[in-house]
Amino acid sequence: MSGFNRDMPSPEESFENAPVVLRLSGVTKRFGSLTANDAISFSVRRGEIVALLGENGAGKTTLMNILFGHYVADEGTVEAFGKELPAGDPRAALNAGIGMVHQHFTLAENMSVLENIVLGTESMWLIRFDHRAARTRIGKLANDFGLAVDPDKRVAALSVGERQRVEILKALYRDARVLILDEPTAVLTPNETEALFRTLKILVAEGLSIIFISHKLNEVMAVSDRVLVLRGGRLVGESVTSRTTRAELAQLMVGREIPPPSVAPATVGGPILTFNEVSTARTGTGTPLDKVSFSLNAGEITGLAGVSGNGQAALAALLSGIERPMSGSITIGGKPVANWSPQAALSSGIGRIPEDRHAIGTIVDMSVTENAISERYRTRFSRHGFLDWSAARSFAEEIIRDYDVKCPSPETRIRLLSGGNMQKLILGRALDSDPSIILANQPTRGLDVGAVSYVHQRLLQARERGAAILLISEDLDEILALADRIVVISKGRLSAPSARGERSVREIGELMAGHQDAALELAGAGNAA
Repeated sequence: MSGFNRDMPSPEESFENAPVVLRLSGVTKRFGSLTANDAISFSVRRGEIVALLGENGAGKTTLMNILFGHYVADEGTVEAFGKELPAGDPRAALNAGIGMVHQHFTLAENMSVLENIVLGTESMWLIRFDHRAARTRIGKLANDFGLAVDPDKRVAALSVGERQRVEILKALYRDARVLILDEPTAVLTPNETEALFRTLKILVAEGLSIIFISHKLNEVMAVSDRVLVLRGGRLVGESVTSRTTRAELAQLMVGREIPPPSVAPATVGGPILTFNEVSTARTGTGTPLDKVSFSLNAGEITGLAGVSGNGQAALAALLSGIERPMSGSITIGGKPVANWSPQAALSSGIGRIPEDRHAIGTIVDMSVTENAISERYRTRFSRHGFLDWSAARSFAEEIIRDYDVKCPSPETRIRLLSGGNMQKLILGRALDSDPSIILANQPTRGLDVGAVSYVHQRLLQARERGAAILLISEDLDEILALADRIVVISKGRLSAPSARGERSVREIGELMAGHQDAALELAGAGNAA
């Protein structure tokens, strides 16, 4: 991400003589006929950041599960600080000084920061438990490593960035000397990401070693000292970061060259969809929309940036027809929307790419064909009250061919597809009818660089034919690469739109974090595009 500086000494200078703290030798893991890890060997030295890259299914998660004792390798060994770790023993890895911060945090929201950090180290209910000593130690760790957080605050009241600090403090409190970070910036704002990277530099300066798992190549280039690339379960590349490029790493990951998206200047038409002072009711713990006004224009991608949980879900549900506005109005093609529903959204020319392809986008126990026709089986594939299975199968075959969906047959249960192929099927289903409006909600979340490139290409093609696209993404790089216009959502309200390049990454990050409320030009004409 632009704005990050990698002012660190080269690995040749810093780590050539540093001791090895972690070594994997010939690690192989098979699941039936599938070889998830194939004779993988690498080492990590004291005080370095090693990035682990790979496509979906490349074997990264399996390798980490072996390292932590959750899986037992069929062949090979894991050594920590010169001692072989017993297979299948997670406690041994923790005791050896290996800590991990998972992408999805494992914190008890109804407990305080202090309680979460010390939980599992010893009983907090024993008379001998020294809360004062624990508080003092946590305060020192937080001060030493730039991880400021209130130890008495309930986790439920913390921001995403603060929760990540708590996870790191948990590992440090347990004397972790090797820290594994799994997609650590997936839910952070740009400014929180910068703060995390500053913390990582402090950690390695104090002698910790870090394995940084990410699919964001620019962040890997910014923060790591060495890069390891997995493909098809094998280690296919290893390089000092300063001696490689993003393009080389992308090609190693997928086995072919991945060109960056080519975004020609937009030919913008008139507004197709308009929200005017729209508010939604609060449902569950989600943030409702608060007097939101904006428009989607033909031939333009509008990027919606924001930290997760700030109203994106309500906006997506509204555009999908799942939710109705509590107040305000929606017009499509200049006509007010009435009796809003999912079927009405589809009939109005809205193509939907939902946020969660497993829970919302597909029915995992149904076949590829059944999922392909699921949104239009009544209007397109029904003949006299009966499904035309021949037409349905032909349609599924077209999507499989046109969108390069890798699956054995149209009858394959969709749960057997990889995330990327599942997303391609949803993309084909949404774009086949040439919708005039496209909701692309986190369209590349969790996808590898090859699948991301394919999804981007298809969205740009839809833009070129005149579709109005709302791109909702927590990946700011994706927004900056594709969006013609950018709006920021914070606490259910929208900023005024800005053209690509008009605002800096830092300014967008401040808006995402809600730190510049005066600049948000909220509601009314200030929000209208």
